[in-house]
Amino acid sequence: MTAVSAETIKQLRDLTGAGVLDCKKALEEAGGEMEKAREILRQRGVAIAQKKADQETRQGLVEAYIHPDGRLAALVELNCQTDFVARTDAFRALAHDLAMQVAATDPQHITPEELPADSDGNPQELCLLAQPFIRDPSLTVQDLINEIIAKTGENIRVRRFARFHLGR
Repeated sequence: MTAVSAETIKQLRDLTGAGVLDCKKALEEAGGEMEKAREILRQRGVAIAQKKADQETRQGLVEAYIHPDGRLAALVELNCQTDFVARTDAFRALAHDLAMQVAATDPQHITPEELPADSDGNPQELCLLAQPFIRDPSLTVQDLINEIIAKTGENIRVRRFARFHLGR
């Protein structure tokens, strides 16, 4: 394994929000390459999310986003397992980002599985979790949620959303 500097570990931690030991292990595994280490952490986040997928989510919050002109708004109900996680900055930021995503992209469903069988629309446009994230198109919304699941260690689920556009 390659020895990595504390500065490199700090940079990866700032980028991903992962724990110090997780960052160190990922960097060692990636031979010190930052992008490979990010991908390793992303894959670990997906694995954690899959393990947590069946766990019940009864806590959370409802986040509202209202566009500055007051003509467009979105509400998102985001659930997690404990009220402790629901009060964290990372969870609140995720809820806000998801409300902005709904306002900007007008999804019709949460997951591609909800699309009607006869639908001819693109799931990346119609389904919130399959959409590219508006702030970082290299990630899907599901990837973003998986990152927060990996950080918090809890299952997180979008329960429902609504979008309001004046006159439509």
